[in-house]
Amino acid sequence: MPPRGKGTKPAARRRSRIPREERRNLDLLLDDALTDAYGDGEQRVGIFTMLEDNLCVPFRTRVLGVEVVVEGVDMNDGDEIVAVCRAGKELQRVPVLDLPLPSPPPRGAEWISVYRLWLGRL
Repeated sequence: MPPRGKGTKPAARRRSRIPREERRNLDLLLDDALTDAYGDGEQRVGIFTMLEDNLCVPFRTRVLGVEVVVEGVDMNDGDEIVAVCRAGKELQRVPVLDLPLPSPPPRGAEWISVYRLWLGRL
């Protein structure tokens, strides 16, 4: 499913892995992020901005069996939204789509789900 532009209706509902009410809430958040955003680039930046503003960092999680501290989010050269992770002195950027979240997830983690929804991966 390609990203939606401002004013467009959600794509036809297909079977979703998430409950209907949660999907509705994510759709509302996505609409907020896409306000005045046209084209893929602006839409991605809108979602990134909401994630950056709302994700409560730092938080701890495990990436490939290693405990890391997620210090923030960024965009890489491929225009992916990535989590900036630190383990000791090492720093690694991990696509937020691949980031395992702790339980319970940090406040604002729903914006990662919004990003997945926008990409058609939810």
